[in-house]
Amino acid sequence: MKQLFLLSLSFVMSFGYSQLQTPQPSTASSLEQVIGLTTFKVQYARPSAKDRKVFGDLIPYGKKWRTGANFNTLIEFSDDIVFGGQEVKAGKYAIYSKPKPDQWKVYLYSDIDNWGLPQDWEEEKVVAVAQVERQKVEHFTETFSIGFNAISTSTAHLQFAWENTLVEVPIEVPTDQKVEASIKEVMSDAPEARDYYQAAAYYFETKKDVNQAKNWIDTAMNQMEEKPFWMLRLQSLIHAETGDKDSAIKLAKKSLKAAEKAGNDDYIKMNKDSLNEWGA
Repeated sequence: MKQLFLLSLSFVMSFGYSQLQTPQPSTASSLEQVIGLTTFKVQYARPSAKDRKVFGDLIPYGKKWRTGANFNTLIEFSDDIVFGGQEVKAGKYAIYSKPKPDQWKVYLYSDIDNWGLPQDWEEEKVVAVAQVERQKVEHFTETFSIGFNAISTSTAHLQFAWENTLVEVPIEVPTDQKVEASIKEVMSDAPEARDYYQAAAYYFETKKDVNQAKNWIDTAMNQMEEKPFWMLRLQSLIHAETGDKDSAIKLAKKSLKAAEKAGNDDYIKMNKDSLNEWGA
């Protein structure tokens, strides 16, 4: 009898406190995106339509929504940004929304510790509200998705997609201010060829001062004995942009020759296309 009791006790201790594990109906998801020099992180749960009508039914129009499932959806960014036209300090915020048939309001909320919507909504905790159009799209999104699209060096769209609905909030990041500060710091302390090259590339790509870009790229190339085809390519484009086509053609031919030696088909084609465009 004693042995039977000990066996029963052992069974209870082994299994009595075990917890059944099953998958969540709305799976947890996270994503990280760098826009310019600013890092964004998003954490949310992703409900699925499952043959249900979503907006206007499962998610009522005109009422605030947690913009996901389970714990409140979170977004974090490393720099001050402009969210839907409003300046927001760097930090972590909850995302809420109010869907309507033709437009949405998307809120950034400073209280991030809620299961879904806050029990008491406090307007003073709303740090930004973006009012954006609701787009009806042909593609059906079964599982609610958040992502970034239309990414440039300083802008992007924060996207929400579910069912046949797409909503995009425009975002701006302080890339130019950070790059200019970095250029000023580096250029004041014995810059190397690659520093001049990167500064020239940024000024050219963002259509800033092309003459300054020319000065920097020429300085970079003068410091290098072995001139890579991709740097020669940029130098030729910058010279062409300043109106010096003869110099641009000479540089493109050097880049073409170096690209052929390296076997880089992409740069071979790009240089040939430019030479044809410039009448060489």
